[in-house]
Amino acid sequence: MHWLESRNAQSGQRQISLSGHWRLSNARLEAAKVEFGLQELLSSAGPEVFCWNFDRVESLDSAGALVLWRLWGRQRPMNLMARPEHLRVFDRLAEADARPQPAVLERHRWHRLERLGDLAYDVYRHGCDMVALIGQVALDVLHVLCHPRDTPLREISATLYKCGARAMPVTALVGFLIGIVLSYLSALQLRQFGADIFIINILGLGIVRELGPILVATLVAGRSGSAMTAQLGVMRVTEEIDALATMGVSRSLRLVLPKVVALGIAMPLLVLWATTIALVGGMISAYAQLDISFDYFIQTLPRAVPVANLWIGLGKGMVFGLCIGLVACHFGLRVRPNTESLSANTTASVVTAITLVIVIDAIFAIATRRIGLPI
Repeated sequence: MHWLESRNAQSGQRQISLSGHWRLSNARLEAAKVEFGLQELLSSAGPEVFCWNFDRVESLDSAGALVLWRLWGRQRPMNLMARPEHLRVFDRLAEADARPQPAVLERHRWHRLERLGDLAYDVYRHGCDMVALIGQVALDVLHVLCHPRDTPLREISATLYKCGARAMPVTALVGFLIGIVLSYLSALQLRQFGADIFIINILGLGIVRELGPILVATLVAGRSGSAMTAQLGVMRVTEEIDALATMGVSRSLRLVLPKVVALGIAMPLLVLWATTIALVGGMISAYAQLDISFDYFIQTLPRAVPVANLWIGLGKGMVFGLCIGLVACHFGLRVRPNTESLSANTTASVVTAITLVIVIDAIFAIATRRIGLPI
């Protein structure tokens, strides 16, 4: 790619003679230098002032022509001497610029409706895949009941340790702090009305029935659910899941079922653990704020909070655990063999699991509104 400026002695017209190969292979290396030089030349006068001579251009493709097309302000100059095959290249660029684009405008007009349709289709597809996964897990449970030797006990115990035992410190810390905060804020309001004793009812019902299961489910979804999705995603990226299928090993029996069963067992235990620690924190705060003794708190709690609330909380924990495990495995198996898909599905797993937990909690609240509560 070369160019040379000259002036016609008779007419005095300035001329730019181009030479060499104006192709993609040359444009990658020399286009910036040539474009900068021509821009400096054209800064004082427009492209129409010059006569452009293509007689010494050996070859020209769309990449080389695009360099000149941008310099010309996306229109062909009047004084252009070029061979017919070169002119056809510039004609194609002119047609591309002049072509009306009603389809693009129409697409922008209906873009929101199109996105809504894509979202509805994605929800439908996720729903179908989730139903298929639940059905496969149910078949695996029947298979294990009929063939107890195929029970993946090691996988279940390992998941129980990772998702249950190792989650106890963080759930205890958060539960203790939540109990203190809830007790402190309740004491400020109850003290104004002389209803200090009702802090036991507020703490008992709020923590045992609602806050305990929701708190543990949120922590487990962010901690264990994301880890499960990432683990299955990495196995998909490294083709370990395909290797299991090649060896005839059921991926649902060895990868999905242990995680779902382990979370279904660990979640009620974590709910009971976190609820106990949260009540301890609330009891300490009530003693410090309202001078309610530990003995009176422990004796009054069973009368203020019927045992049905405890069973509701544990039942919520089990359902939350099963849902988190299914959602985590669902998004983990959808990971494509690239890192971007891994991160996107891990994020979607956590968000979907927490959202589903809140929806299920609302359903539980409506279904059990007359159980364990004074009418």
